[in-house]
Amino acid sequence: MSDGALPAPARSGAPGPAGRSAVVVGGGLAGVTAALALADAGVRVTLLEGRPRLGGLAFSFQRGELTVDNGQHVYLRCCTAYRWFLDRIEGAALAPLQDRLDVPVVDVTKPEGRRLGRLRRDPLPVPLHLGRSLAAYPHLSLAERAAVGRAALALKGLDLADPDLDSQDFGSWLAAHGQSARAVEALWDLVGVATLNAVAGDASLGLAAMVFKTGLLSDPGAADIGWAHVPLGELHDRLARKALDSAGVRTEVRTRVTSVSINENGTWSVQVPGENLETDAVVLAVPQREAHDLLPPGALDAPERLLEIGTAPILNVHVVYDREVLARPFFAALGTPVQWVFDRTHASGLRTGQYLALSQSVAQDEIDTPVAELRERYLPELERLIPGTRAAEVLDFFVTRERTATFAPTPGVGRLRPGARTKAPGLYLAGAWTATGWPATMESAVRSGVSAADAALSALGRPRPRHLFAFEEAA
Repeated sequence: MSDGALPAPARSGAPGPAGRSAVVVGGGLAGVTAALALADAGVRVTLLEGRPRLGGLAFSFQRGELTVDNGQHVYLRCCTAYRWFLDRIEGAALAPLQDRLDVPVVDVTKPEGRRLGRLRRDPLPVPLHLGRSLAAYPHLSLAERAAVGRAALALKGLDLADPDLDSQDFGSWLAAHGQSARAVEALWDLVGVATLNAVAGDASLGLAAMVFKTGLLSDPGAADIGWAHVPLGELHDRLARKALDSAGVRTEVRTRVTSVSINENGTWSVQVPGENLETDAVVLAVPQREAHDLLPPGALDAPERLLEIGTAPILNVHVVYDREVLARPFFAALGTPVQWVFDRTHASGLRTGQYLALSQSVAQDEIDTPVAELRERYLPELERLIPGTRAAEVLDFFVTRERTATFAPTPGVGRLRPGARTKAPGLYLAGAWTATGWPATMESAVRSGVSAADAALSALGRPRPRHLFAFEEAA
């Protein structure tokens, strides 16, 4: 891989599928997936990324001796596309799944010794797999637990293909189905905020129903949680680059595309500083606003809709202590601004002490708050939640901010999300914001890359790689 001048992807002048080429713009999970899928089908692929690394918004950086993920990313057993991606880059062993769903939930408003509840599953069919956990969940009253069960059954009966679900908000639906404010806080938002990056009242019922039906009501093990036990850069940059190299993909970083245009003969020109690449197909795997700016006229009926897809921030708070303060790998919290806390000590390379990362979704009110103010707010909250922190010394405190971490899953967003195909033959869209049916997750990003590659392969006359769509069967 070089960062210098780019030769045009090799192309054959002969008709037919031989010698087909493609350029993928964007090196996040969507772009890497599309590039691998196209290359696996025999297409010559060039992948262009403006940053000095791959991985998009799921990346790592160095802070002294620490290797820091910009944010905590998890996936579920039902995320079959992302699991396929991990297998494809030979990284599955580095991001294992829980044997069985088990989420510790700490309510700081209760007396110490009575704060811990757990959401975990039993080896029973749906919905019995969560029955015992819900019946014993101490953060809801008996009546609230019963009402949750009834709402879950009603949710299971919703038809995800019904477009009317997208126009409704999840909070109103929950209220109409007997859910108290406490049930929303202690259960529905506990899951929904982390997966949707929105509270129930601001989330599309269609996307929320998809999350809960797929994750909790489809298969007993669907919600088992997986996360990287190494830095994300090890997976999404190093191993991804290795897989791309092995597949014959030419990968160029620090290379920003300035324009994309169609030629008179139906091929495409992709302009980068100082070079023009000629190719048969282009996949735009970039954020929606960047895609809007690169789209040629007529590619979408209403390209301005891309600009109507809102964004939502995520704030991550990082704290390094001089000793071990937390014995479990993660927990969720109630009654406090803290949402989820993860132990990142081993993954970061820290040898002494403990490194905790707080993942704060729906962070609109805090995304621009100064670090000193965040320190004053969150360190006392951690002392309330984790007794071991009270005698520990804070060696480092810093934050990472993703102001446009996800698209906003607001009611009506579904009609704004385009599919992989555009009206311009040979031009395709990918990204978690496209019409995958999923919220803005790593799963959605990978699915979008597969969809874009599938559409391109069909147009290029190339067969689907047999292994590529195995995750659809698994789903």
